[in-house]
Amino acid sequence: MQGVLFYDGQCRLCLSLAARFRPLLLSRGFVLAPLQAPGSSERLHLDPADLLTEMRLLTRDGATLGGADALLHIARFVWWMRPLRLVARLPGGAPLLRRCYRWIAANRHCADGACALRKTPSWPGWVPLLILPAVAGAAASHRQPWLFMWALAAAIYIGCKWLTWWPCAATLPRIPLCRSAAYLFLWPGMDARSFLDASNPGRPPTMTNLLFALAKTFTGATLIWGVARRVPATDPLTAGWIGMLGLILLLHFGTFHLLALLWQRMGIPAQPIMRMPLAARSLAEFWSVRWNRGFNDLVHRHLFIPIRRHIGIPAATLLTFLASGLIHDLVISIPARAGYGLPTLYFLLQGIGILVERSSLGRRAGLRRGIPGRLFALTIAAAPAYWLFHPAFVHRVFLPFLHAIKAL
Repeated sequence: MQGVLFYDGQCRLCLSLAARFRPLLLSRGFVLAPLQAPGSSERLHLDPADLLTEMRLLTRDGATLGGADALLHIARFVWWMRPLRLVARLPGGAPLLRRCYRWIAANRHCADGACALRKTPSWPGWVPLLILPAVAGAAASHRQPWLFMWALAAAIYIGCKWLTWWPCAATLPRIPLCRSAAYLFLWPGMDARSFLDASNPGRPPTMTNLLFALAKTFTGATLIWGVARRVPATDPLTAGWIGMLGLILLLHFGTFHLLALLWQRMGIPAQPIMRMPLAARSLAEFWSVRWNRGFNDLVHRHLFIPIRRHIGIPAATLLTFLASGLIHDLVISIPARAGYGLPTLYFLLQGIGILVERSSLGRRAGLRRGIPGRLFALTIAAAPAYWLFHPAFVHRVFLPFLHAIKAL
C-alpha cells in the first residue's frame, strides 16, 4: 500500500471526485477515507480545527502531505498527472499549484452535507495554457526542430482544451468521467458544452459523409507518402508544400471528420472542424464558419467576446487575429528560428481584409457575397500563405519531419 488519502466526506464535490477516482487510486495502492472518520486527526497528527482545510495524504512511511503536495506525490504513480511535477519544478511553479489548490479548497462552501462552488473562477482555466508551453519549450527546445514544433503545438492544444472544459465541468450536471476524457483526448474541437451536454444528442452520420471523410483521408496520405517523394530533389520547397497540404487533408479534413462521424454515431453532436472552406462566400465566413472551427470557437468565446465590449468590434477583430498570429509564430517561427513575425503579419492581413469587407467600400464592391466575395476571400486567405508557412519553416522543420515519417 502506498498510502491513505483523506478527503472531506461532507462535501458533495469531494465525494463525487472520490467516487470517480477511487478505482484508479486503489489500483495504484492508495486507500481513500473521509477526514471525518474516527481517529483521523490522531493518525494525521493534526488539530481537529485544521483537519478540514484540505485533503491529506498519509504515506506508507508515515509522512503527512496536504493539498497540492499530496497531488504531486500521487502524480508519481499516475502517468497523466506527471506534468504537474514538471510544473512544480519550474521557478514559482510549486507555490502557484499550492495557491490554486488552497483557493479551490477554501471555496467549497460546504453546509449541511452539501458542497458546491458558488461561482466558478475563470483564472484556473488559463493556468495550463500559460504554463505548459513554457514547460514544452524548456523540455524540447534543444531537440530536433520538428519535435520542438509538435511539443509546442501539443502543449498549446492541451491548455486550450482545459480552458474550454473547466467552466463546463462545474456548470453541467454530473458529466461522466469517460465523456470528459473523450472530449479532452479524443476530440480536436473546442465545443465543450455541446460535446459534454448529454441532453443534446447528435444526428447519426450518413454513408455519404463517411465516404467523403475517407476520401479526404486517403488523398492526404497519398500526397504525403506518394506525391511528395516524386518531386525532384532540386525543388524541396514544392515537396514541403505538397506534404503540408497532405497533412492538412489527412488530419484536419479527413481524420478529424472521421472522429466527428464516430461521435455522431454514439449520439454526441460533434461537428467537423473543417466545413468546406472553398465554399466560403466571404473572408469573414471563411474564418468564422468554414476553417478550423475548433480554434475559431476558442478565440471567439474567450478573446473576441470579452474585449469587444470595451474596445469595439473593429479593434477586437484585429486583436483576435493578432493573437492567432502570435500563436502561429510560436509554433512555426520559434522552432524554425527564423521568419519571426511573418505568421503574425499573415493573420493581421486577414483581420484587415475582414474590416475592408465590412466597410462601405467593401459593401459597394459586393465583397461579402457572390463571385466578388469568393474571389476576395480566396485571394486574401491563400495568396499570402507564403508568409504563414515561410521557407525557413519548410526547410528547417517540415522537410525533416517528412524524412522522419519516411515520406521523403
